[in-house]
Amino acid sequence: MTALLQVTGLSKRFGGVQAVQDLSFGIAAGELVGLIGPNGAGKSTAFNLINGVIRPDRGRVLFDGKDITGLRPDRVAKRGIARAHQIVQPLGGMTVMENCLVGACFGREDLSMVAGLEAVREAASLTGLADRLGDYASTLTTAGKKRLELARALSARPRLLLLDEVLAGLNPTEIERMVVVLRAIQARGIAILMVEHVMRAVMSLSDRIVVMHVGRKLAEGRPREIAANPEVVSAYLGGAPELAAPLGSPS
Repeated sequence: MTALLQVTGLSKRFGGVQAVQDLSFGIAAGELVGLIGPNGAGKSTAFNLINGVIRPDRGRVLFDGKDITGLRPDRVAKRGIARAHQIVQPLGGMTVMENCLVGACFGREDLSMVAGLEAVREAASLTGLADRLGDYASTLTTAGKKRLELARALSARPRLLLLDEVLAGLNPTEIERMVVVLRAIQARGIAILMVEHVMRAVMSLSDRIVVMHVGRKLAEGRPREIAANPEVVSAYLGGAPELAAPLGSPS
């Protein structure tokens, strides 16, 4: 596998807590990788290390063969990595289009306002917000704001999306709809690294899964391999057999 993203030996300590220790994995172009683990496993810290929110104590982050370790988040975005956050914070006094233009004009391609509008329309169409571009972000439902967070990231025309619990707070119908959106994004050739606790969705969507536990990588493999791994079951999955089934299949 030729990696688009390669993290090697990432480690980060906060005082007496080793949040991430010697974490290594890669993601190929167009691949969707799930990053799972119990609360406190180090997943969000790993995201923050990858997109430059914090600097690692040790280790490297390579993107498209270039070292981006410790670059500021805005510089990481220019390289082609965009992030959608778990806690959505849209600019409520601005429209959906204006929110997305922030991503478009400060993303990978340094788009002009005119070109940025086209990127926004593409992202809105893909995320089901095409008819809401003129609406204020504050008027959107929770599901709509999740889609806006995703559309804003997509407007930056990234090569890799970091998705931090984009399904959190959604009902089963909304989750199903968002899964369709994520599949459409991947079909465009955009790689995705997804932190998620909705395990049926993770098992359905992921090409591979990386499992973290107390800051370390516990396991890595295809969804059915992960669901059958005794260490993973003990540490996180709890032995529920339906977790191995794709989303929408009988449990």
